[in-house]
Amino acid sequence: MGTESSQEPLLLSSKDDQSTFTYINQTSFLLLKSTKWVLKFAMWVIFICWASFMFLAPSDSVQHLYKKVVNATSGSLFGTTGSIFLIYSGPVMIIGFLAIIYLWVSGKEEIQEKKKKSASFRLWTFPVIVDGPFGVVTAAELIGIMLFAVYIFWAVTVYTIKNISLLPLMEITDTGKRNLLLLELTGLRFGFIGLICMAFLFLPVARGSVLLRLIDIPFEHATRYHVWLGHLTMMLFTLHGLFYVIAWAIQGRLIQELTAWKKIGIANLPGVISLVAGLFMWVTSLPPVRRLNFELFFYTHQLYVVFVVFLAMHVGDFIFSIAAAGIFLFMLDRFLRFFQSRKTVDIISAKCLPSGTVELIISKPEGLQYNALGWVFIQIRELSWLQWHPFSVSSSPLDGKHHLAVLIKVLGDWTEKLRGRISSTPEEKDESQGLLQPNLSLKASIEGPYGHESPYHLTYENLILVAGGIGISPFLAILSDILHRLRESKPCMPRNILIVWAVKNSDELPLLHSLDMNSLCPYFYNILNLEIQTYVTRESEPPLEEGNIPKYVSSSVFPAPTQGGMSSLVGTGNILWAGSYMVLSTIGLVVLYALLIIFYINPYNVTTWWYKGILFIVCMAASIVIFGGFVIGLWHLWDLKTAKNMDDENRISGLKHDEPNAVKNPSQDDFVNIITYGQRPNFKEIFGSMAERWGNVDIGVMVCGPTALKISIAKECRSKNFGRIGNEPIFHFNSHSFDL
Repeated sequence: MGTESSQEPLLLSSKDDQSTFTYINQTSFLLLKSTKWVLKFAMWVIFICWASFMFLAPSDSVQHLYKKVVNATSGSLFGTTGSIFLIYSGPVMIIGFLAIIYLWVSGKEEIQEKKKKSASFRLWTFPVIVDGPFGVVTAAELIGIMLFAVYIFWAVTVYTIKNISLLPLMEITDTGKRNLLLLELTGLRFGFIGLICMAFLFLPVARGSVLLRLIDIPFEHATRYHVWLGHLTMMLFTLHGLFYVIAWAIQGRLIQELTAWKKIGIANLPGVISLVAGLFMWVTSLPPVRRLNFELFFYTHQLYVVFVVFLAMHVGDFIFSIAAAGIFLFMLDRFLRFFQSRKTVDIISAKCLPSGTVELIISKPEGLQYNALGWVFIQIRELSWLQWHPFSVSSSPLDGKHHLAVLIKVLGDWTEKLRGRISSTPEEKDESQGLLQPNLSLKASIEGPYGHESPYHLTYENLILVAGGIGISPFLAILSDILHRLRESKPCMPRNILIVWAVKNSDELPLLHSLDMNSLCPYFYNILNLEIQTYVTRESEPPLEEGNIPKYVSSSVFPAPTQGGMSSLVGTGNILWAGSYMVLSTIGLVVLYALLIIFYINPYNVTTWWYKGILFIVCMAASIVIFGGFVIGLWHLWDLKTAKNMDDENRISGLKHDEPNAVKNPSQDDFVNIITYGQRPNFKEIFGSMAERWGNVDIGVMVCGPTALKISIAKECRSKNFGRIGNEPIFHFNSHSFDL
């Protein structure tokens, strides 16, 4: 009895500790959820108010309120410029600050495996328009397009009515002069509407922006929004200039007006220069020109510097501040990318695969995190000092702490040079042909990795992965990521996966077999139902050597990255450093502009519009260089200190392929693996079969390949969703592309 009674308090203490630990975890979880909800609510309120103001700005009531606010604050240190910046650009910056906190809090949460429930529609993954000038458009994107279209129609209508109502007040009796005045007023209105659209133009192309991370839209998807907004903005600016040119030409003072450079008021010549630069970018970005000569498009797009600087000189500081937030965020991202890309990166393994594909293994620091479906920009200076090319990452973040892999299809001059660089030159070829030769030095500059903020492929229990050719690359990363998580018992929802892969020739088949699934997760087939359907479209029957998958030898040992690993100075990296960079640069802008006003503009009575516009641009750039550069320097030192603290053994342990090995063909008993020759996949039949098999569930459909393939998959998803009855599934369309 004495022994039992003496042990009882220990047992009770253990139970109390466990319940206390559970209570703390639950409290922390609820606190995180509540914080996220408050932040999300605040950001939505700010965004809705800001968007509503922008939309209703043409109306008299909003204009009256706007003028009252501007007049009330114009006497402050920052004057009218500060007031307009606060109204138009301030909300964007405030949302960005809140997004930093939100992303930091979200980073502390792990993926929660949800209980099985019936399927539900999602606006972002429901394709509505699948074949048109906008490409595949989801329901959410269609809503955005319609809102912009309604805004343009509403603004043009309201401003036209206002212009006509202003004519009697001008006391101009001559009909011709009234018409000319109407032309100029119309041009003025188109310019203002274009400036409103420009407030959004640069937001999608800030690759590491906290705003893109907040809404979880990767840069590759956001680029299309930049294209749409670019066409719209340039159309409006072109109409703005055209109406003025017509009016001036009729009056016989075209040259005089085009070359006018006023000190007080709009400076016309800078506007002409800005518009010409914009037109060059617009024309060379049109699909026919871009497909014919991508380099012409790329180099002329660098004229954005001329476009922005001369626009600021054209309208002055206070009008330019309407679009300043998006431009400032883009400048922040561009400066950070400049620093990341200055560092050369060790290519620790390179080989040519039998299918005309090159695989590069690139060293990276342990702290640089990314998700499967990520991608990077690569520049190899031995091949070209100017060309940057985007490629999907084919390795999972869990494959190794110190490296990532990319697969590159040899399609053009640059990739042909790359293959020639890493291939053996003698005609006698052996198994080691594909390896990077020891006497060759091959280094790369890297920007990225970019991609989704959260691994959305882990949120579906059922996945259909559709790939065309080299499009299988990101899905290798997905499959590897899932297998790693299953082996390590990490949160992972996928349990049923169908891979549909279409290739032209059978020599591409080794790409899929390069993933040794059994070694990643032994007996994975007890947990994961995997089926692979491969279609070889240009061969009617298997080659004679079928079953003997071409072999290549991997590098014997991946050297531990020293100073040659990727830089982690990327906007999609550590949110605390990226957030500090943004916040301190913004504070720097306010401080520098205030100092400029106090010690220069006010004492010397600087009133020239175009000059104040260029001063505002200089303040934006200087704040990023000085204040942002300070954060980048600390960030870099922190990375170096972290790297030095890592033990050599730990740094090598994260790397796979420690020994030479040939590609292993996984046992066909582990999963269903069907290879069909001479046919293309029948997606209607495939999707119908999966619908019958899986029932009333959400099915994540991911496609990576040519545009025609994406359109086919989007059509099938739309058809199945619109015709859904009973307990049939909902197909959620997701596309992955690195063709920018």
